[in-house]
Amino acid sequence: MSDLTDSLVDVSSDSFWEVGNYKRAVKRVDDGNRLCNDLMNCLHERARIEKSYATQLTEWAKRWRQLVEKGPQYGTVERAWFALMTEAEKVSDLHMEVKAALTGEDLEKVKNWQKDAYHKQMIGGFKETKEAEDGFRKAQKPWAKKLKEVDVMKKAYHNACKEEKTATSRENSSKLENNNPEAQKKLQEKVEKCQQEVQKTQERYSKALEELDKVTPQYMENMEQVFEQWQQFEDKRLRFFRELLLGVKQHLDLSPNHKYSTVYHTLEDTLQAADAQEDLRWFRSNHGPGMPMNWPQFEEWSMDLNRTLSRRETMRKHTDGVTLTGISQTTEQTSKASSSSSAGTVEKTAADRSDEEAGNPFASANANGNPFEDEPSSAEVCVPVRALYDYDGQEQDELTFKAGDQLMKMGEEDEQGWCKGRLSDGTVGLYPANYVEDLE
Repeated sequence: MSDLTDSLVDVSSDSFWEVGNYKRAVKRVDDGNRLCNDLMNCLHERARIEKSYATQLTEWAKRWRQLVEKGPQYGTVERAWFALMTEAEKVSDLHMEVKAALTGEDLEKVKNWQKDAYHKQMIGGFKETKEAEDGFRKAQKPWAKKLKEVDVMKKAYHNACKEEKTATSRENSSKLENNNPEAQKKLQEKVEKCQQEVQKTQERYSKALEELDKVTPQYMENMEQVFEQWQQFEDKRLRFFRELLLGVKQHLDLSPNHKYSTVYHTLEDTLQAADAQEDLRWFRSNHGPGMPMNWPQFEEWSMDLNRTLSRRETMRKHTDGVTLTGISQTTEQTSKASSSSSAGTVEKTAADRSDEEAGNPFASANANGNPFEDEPSSAEVCVPVRALYDYDGQEQDELTFKAGDQLMKMGEEDEQGWCKGRLSDGTVGLYPANYVEDLE
């Protein structure tokens, strides 16, 4: 009997109806407030991820746009490549909108609902928690009081049974030992007295159980009412969370967003528009056999040309703005003038070389056989530029540099796309104008 009772107690000990077990329902009120905080932290963290992703997309697009612009890719395929960067920039904007929605609209909804649902007390805790605790305690108090009486009666009954069993065992032992009649009589009286006590405590125990049974229905009804009240409170929170999470889903899901779909429609159109044949035709016309050419033709000798000018020398003369003026003199006069000019040049060189070198930025280069030794000092403003690509000079008058090197551009680009420049070590020469970019 005792083992069965203990087993039933163990099985039902976790029941809501046990005294004090309503506290789990009360704790759910506090848990609801904590879950609101957890939800806001969850949205904050996702917003940071969205912002970080958007920032990385923007930085990636900026870096690769610059690299492609400076690289050798050209034509429609270049535009298709650029389209990837445009996609990243626009998707970055959309994810920043997601971040703004999460930290703005969604977080404000949770914060406002939490503020309306949970009211802090001056002494700590929430008003709703105290109301739930008081409601359950009030509903359980009468039944708990009767239950306590039952427990007291049960204990008394069990103790009486134990005493009666002990007295009976002693009486039986005395009979077997043939003790004196007076001792046996006392033991018998003890047994009878214990039996009477068992009878009384059993009646009290049974009566206490009957009284408990009478108040149990009311107890269950009152507890159900209080529990249902806080079920409805929790129902509001669960419904609110569900609706809010659906709203968050709409903000996170970019697939229905017409801006998002437009980004990829535009990207696909640009990629589909890439035409290899068109790019090859463009390259042929601008950098290949399709380019116009001043083919060499027979030229009559002229006094204006005292020497044969190579293509690069012609370009250099054009860059420096030097022209040869015609001389309408007889052959003898020309010879004399030439001799006189040469003599004057030798004298001037001997007398004034130090002065000219002081004001001539190419003096040191000319002394070492620089191809510009015949040119006058240029008064044009020098502009700092940076090399975009490597270039190896093919002729003596061309510069050699690496991508990233800085040099000074001296004069404007000529008709053939060449510029004169000076390297950091003082070397002066020609280079392709489209191989550099201005730093200013």
